[in-house]
Amino acid sequence: MDKAELAKVERYLRQTFANSSLSVRARPKKDDSAEVYIGDEFIGVLFLDDEDGDRSYNFTMAILDTDLDD
Repeated sequence: MDKAELAKVERYLRQTFANSSLSVRARPKKDDSAEVYIGDEFIGVLFLDDEDGDRSYNFTMAILDTDLDD
């Protein structure tokens, strides 16, 4: 994914989740995925799926049981 594509997906995620501090950052040595952050906190990975000529993005976010503790 190039910078323009990352920016486009970032705008979409910011609008969808109503969170302007969300950012999509390129991963070193990877061009088929990016990291998603809220502020400085890593929250998940965005994978590019370019099979069958249809381009789509899959966002994966793990939620640990310890994250749910108050």
